Amino acid sequence: MGKALRALRVAAGLTGEAVARRASMSAGKLSKIENGKVRPTLQDVELVLTALGVGAEVKEEFLAAARTASAEATAWRQLRQLGPWKHQRTIRAIEASTIVLRLFQGQLVPGLLQTSEYASAVLSLPPGLPDETRARTVAARLERQSVLYESGRTFRFLVCEHVLRWRIGEPEVMALQMDRLVSVSRLPHVSLGIIPAGRRMPDFPMTCFSLHDDRLVLVETFHAEITTRDPRDVRLYRDTFDRFATVAVYGDAMRDLLETVRDEFLPSRERSWNTESDQCSISDVRLRAETPPEPPGNHDRPI
Repeated sequence: MGKALRALRVAAGLTGEAVARRASMSAGKLSKIENGKVRPTLQDVELVLTALGVGAEVKEEFLAAARTASAEATAWRQLRQLGPWKHQRTIRAIEASTIVLRLFQGQLVPGLLQTSEYASAVLSLPPGLPDETRARTVAARLERQSVLYESGRTFRFLVCEHVLRWRIGEPEVMALQMDRLVSVSRLPHVSLGIIPAGRRMPDFPMTCFSLHDDRLVLVETFHAEITTRDPRDVRLYRDTFDRFATVAVYGDAMRDLLETVRDEFLPSRERSWNTESDQCSISDVRLRAETPPEPPGNHDRPI
């Protein structure tokens, strides 16, 4: 596969640096793929072929071969070793070539909709990233969000209600995240649906996934990110998305739900402050009770 991709690049008269830049990968990685030192994932093959600008038939032939020769799952530990911010750039390239994105989330707020504080809290969960790596990854994730403001695209998000209450960070972080969702939901080509916990479900959220047009599905599990382009799998995830979409709430009802959840986080902070204040008051009373009275004397005398 690597040698074949190199042959296509040479035939196109392109340098490795130019193709790597278009494919949102490092020149070093492309070189290792072309020399057989790194097995390309399906995502890598598609990004390189897109960067080369090959025809649809050639592209499909290569992808068919890649499905046979390449593993369908990429372990998170591998992505962590390579640099998680680099994987964010790969996802950004995939999103940039997607016209209609459908994303179902039963675990976290989607990365395209996360605030920097929420994203940092997510990447701090075990196994947490080192500070510098986390900062670079958060920055790369936020850079992906520029695609939300590009015309000619459609974004459909489905998020389970329990995700909103799944406390990833401090109450202030969660409240700010709810406000971000409300704001993004008003973009003209963004559809955000919240699946209320009290409704009868057509299925259960086995995992989260993103459907890119009708050509590619990315599925996240605890140990790996799974890629599939099999038309049968794509159809399965499309049908699953459509079933959940029928029970979601949208528009003003959805925003009312988000604001209710946000307000549930804010009082918790006030209660915390009140509790601390009460404890201080109790301590003050106890201190005054235990402090012996001052001896009598002329307290009006200046010191």
